[in-house]
Amino acid sequence: MAKEPSIEEAVERARRAQEDRISAIRLVGEARQSLADVREETARELAELQAQIAKRVADAEREDVKAFNAAITAGWSVEELRKIGYAEPDKKVRARRRSTRKSRPKSAEQTDPGSNEKDAPQGVEESSSGS
Repeated sequence: MAKEPSIEEAVERARRAQEDRISAIRLVGEARQSLADVREETARELAELQAQIAKRVADAEREDVKAFNAAITAGWSVEELRKIGYAEPDKKVRARRRSTRKSRPKSAEQTDPGSNEKDAPQGVEESSSGS
């Protein structure tokens, strides 16, 4: 028959088994943390790369618009350029327009609830309520 281990031997075997299990959990925890770190870092790198790409595309689009406008300034019409094979750029540089402000009295009348009563004909209200 097999000899039974002493209490100390049994406890030592159990302790080693627990340490192995705890080590396995430690490895899982470290791997998960590493994965989270890599995901965070690569997400940041991806965002930076997308921003760089968007800037490069925007710069190229601006250059395309400049070149197209230079051709127009040189005497080519949009129709002629289209016939040659150069359609108008997808992204046109829009000239900034100054917005015209409405005069203050008109905007004040629109926001003042009492002004509507003053502007409404009074005779119409009286005749409709009296009938």
